[in-house]
Amino acid sequence: MRALTHLSDIIIPLIIFFVVGYGITSGVKVYETFLKGAKDGLRIVVDIMPTLIGLMVAVGILRSSGFFAFLGEVLAPVTERIHLPAQLVPLLVVKMFSSSAATGLVLDIFKESGPDSYAGMVTSILMSCTETIFYTMSVYFLAAKVTKTRYTLPGALLATLVGTAASVVLAWRMV
Repeated sequence: MRALTHLSDIIIPLIIFFVVGYGITSGVKVYETFLKGAKDGLRIVVDIMPTLIGLMVAVGILRSSGFFAFLGEVLAPVTERIHLPAQLVPLLVVKMFSSSAATGLVLDIFKESGPDSYAGMVTSILMSCTETIFYTMSVYFLAAKVTKTRYTLPGALLATLVGTAASVVLAWRMV
């Protein structure tokens, strides 16, 4: 086990040395290329910052207004039939927009039900089986200047549905 700990301590520096060494042997101006990449990265951060702020503010408003709790209560009759706890409905919605905001909801679910409960297990699996669809689309498509998303949103929503179903099935088998 200690060998893995030591390996994880040195793996990043080894990768950096490899990349720099490969660049030097290939005749690339490593430092200048690094600076150009850093400048481009900073421009991308500045470009996507309004989108990120907008997403975070919207999720915060919906969460603090009680809308997500209301949505969970309204959809409870449907979600309970498919063994999806109603308290996870807000998590599903928020996760599509912001993973950090979803993490706050996860902590709330763990405090309320416990991490070893059925809701806690579904939550844990759900967080790893779903993606922040709208965040990812807005950030990456904006950075790459993609304007036609074509089938991205339907595909991502389908993947989230499948991930949610997998979460429920896997947690149901554990109970």
